[in-house]
Amino acid sequence: MTGTGARALAGALVVACVLLLGRSAPNGGGLAGPPPADAPGKAVPNRVMTWNICNPCKGSGQNAGRAAEIAAYAPQVIGLQEACVGDVERIRDHLRYRYGLVYHVEYGSVLRSWSRCGGVPWAPGGFGQAILSAAPMTGRVNVEYPEGGSEDRGYMAVTTLVDGRAVRVFNTHLAQRSQESVRMKQTGVLAKAVARHDRAIVLGDFNAVPDAAELAGMWKLFADADAGCGPSASGRCEPTTDWHSKFDYVFLRGFTSLEQGVHLTPYSDHDLVRADLRRS
Repeated sequence: MTGTGARALAGALVVACVLLLGRSAPNGGGLAGPPPADAPGKAVPNRVMTWNICNPCKGSGQNAGRAAEIAAYAPQVIGLQEACVGDVERIRDHLRYRYGLVYHVEYGSVLRSWSRCGGVPWAPGGFGQAILSAAPMTGRVNVEYPEGGSEDRGYMAVTTLVDGRAVRVFNTHLAQRSQESVRMKQTGVLAKAVARHDRAIVLGDFNAVPDAAELAGMWKLFADADAGCGPSASGRCEPTTDWHSKFDYVFLRGFTSLEQGVHLTPYSDHDLVRADLRRS
């Protein structure tokens, strides 16, 4: 073999190895660094989190980065919105194999979208909500709102453990910002479902500020984990989005909040919101 041929063969082998490794990596080769030194290392039993993970929806290393953000706080329960099933699977794999955090997962997909979530044209990926829990989950329900606005929306619910106690956990994503009348109908459906439970946690992106009329029904049933936040326009509510509005909530019934944190992230236009809770 000539020198030129040998170099060509070596180059081809390198490319083949890179492609093979890229395909075998949980996120197509995206890498994430270790979590902070003070990361818990195992799920914190009384900690919950909500995060709309889309926008940007795709990109190299997004799921590895999202997993690293979650691992830094290691919540017991995580509610994700605008979540593709494939992305959640990769996030869960990263959490398990890179950070030793093992989660069960349930999905609340409300539509199948090839443009958003990929897959083959005749079997596009599921898109909607997902709940990850360090404890097993039972009684999953997935409800699509009768009116979704410009895009299908819904809520899902499971029963799992938070702070060692069984609790019904809901996860939702309401209609877009300009669709107040649609959100009013959606919160009516959601409030009716959660009112049946004396102990419940509702996670989600409500696309509404705290004093919005469509959230009045939620405030009658719940307090937010942000202790200083409420429906009054003068309430001090920490923003949870890149446009300095609070849209993301951890609504509590049968629990009180010990602490809430809003954490900026480069992986979405919504911040990661986590709360440490105590049974009330």
